[in-house]
Amino acid sequence: MLAIAKGANMAVMFFLELGVLASVGYWGFTLDSNWAVRILAGLGAPIAMGTLWGLFAAGGGENATFALHGIARAAFEIAWFGTAALALYASAALTPALIFAAVYAVNAVLRLTWKQ
Repeated sequence: MLAIAKGANMAVMFFLELGVLASVGYWGFTLDSNWAVRILAGLGAPIAMGTLWGLFAAGGGENATFALHGIARAAFEIAWFGTAALALYASAALTPALIFAAVYAVNAVLRLTWKQ
């Protein structure tokens, strides 16, 4: 049963990663600006965030170009997932921002507890 819970927790982590990309894209497309800026931000922000994840954290650090470990990894994750919550908040989506942050916090605690 614990193996199923651990697998589910890793699946939640994957969906949180996708949620970051969707959140910053949503933020970009909801900016109060002209259409060119909205398109640039809506497409550019997820590309930039995905690039950062690939460089520093992909695959739990195993697939990253410049893998981070320990405190540096924790700080990067908090900043990366926090950016998604802030992007949702800036898009006037307070409830989804709070839910996203709460799910990430529970996921992170479980990953630390289970040494994932």
